[in-house]
Amino acid sequence: MQYIDGQWYMKGLEWEDEACIHTSDELLKVIDSIGFLPLFSNEVTGFSVEEMTATQSWWSADAAIDPLEWRGVLAKTGKVAYGKFFGNKAGFISKKWFPYFANYRRAGYDFDSRYEDGKANYREKMLMDLFIPKATDMWAVKKKDLESQGCASSLYTFEMKEKGGFGKGGEKNFEGILTKLQMQTYLVVKEFRPRMNKKGEEYGWSVAVMTPPEYLWSYKSVTGQYKSDPADSYAKILRQMQKYYDADDKMIAKVLK
Repeated sequence: MQYIDGQWYMKGLEWEDEACIHTSDELLKVIDSIGFLPLFSNEVTGFSVEEMTATQSWWSADAAIDPLEWRGVLAKTGKVAYGKFFGNKAGFISKKWFPYFANYRRAGYDFDSRYEDGKANYREKMLMDLFIPKATDMWAVKKKDLESQGCASSLYTFEMKEKGGFGKGGEKNFEGILTKLQMQTYLVVKEFRPRMNKKGEEYGWSVAVMTPPEYLWSYKSVTGQYKSDPADSYAKILRQMQKYYDADDKMIAKVLK
C-alpha cells in the first residue's frame, strides 16, 4: 500500500487481469510454489498478496473474494503459517519452508534455551510461558495435558495480554513483544475467531488466535533444519526468492531480515 496525500492506495490488479488471483485456493498454490509471501507490498516489486489480487476485493468482508479474509481461511488449513514474518509485517510461510525460517531466525535456539542464554527478555518469557510446559522434554507433553501444566495450546491475543501480565497497570509494549516472537518464529496465528460471551455465543470482529508452530505441526517438523548453519538456511531462502523476483540481496534483506 502507498500513503499519498492522507490516503492509502492499494497496488493491486484489476479483477479481469489474467494474472489476478481470485480465490484462497489459488493463493495457497502460489504460496506453496514460492514458499513464502508477504501480505502487503514491500521493497520487492510483486512480492505480496496485495500485488497479485484485485484492489476492489479488499475489505469487502466476503471470504470468497476478500484477501484479508483469506488469512483466516489459509491459517486454518494447517498448510501454511500466518503471522508477522516480514519486516514486522504480516505474511505466509509454507509448511515446507517454515523450518528454514525457524532455523535462520532462531539460530538453532528453542525459546527456553534462548532465554537461559540471555538472548530473550523476561517480557518475552512471560508470553511464551503461557504455552510452554515446565517439563524435561517440553514438546513431548500432549496438547490434552497442557492445561494440567498451566499452559494452553492456543490463546486469543487479548487472553495473552491479560494472562501474560500486560493488562492495565502491567507490563508495556505487548504488541511489540508479540511481533518479535512472531518474527523469531516462536508464535504464529492459528486462526481468526470471534470472541465468546458467557453464554458461549460468538460476537464482534474476529480476533487472532496464537499458537507455537510446534503445536500447529510438530516439534520435529519445525526444527527440521536445526542441524544446518542458520546462514545456510538464509541462503536457501534468498535463492528461492531470486527464482521468482529480480531483486538484489540488499533489497531482499530488507524484507527477510
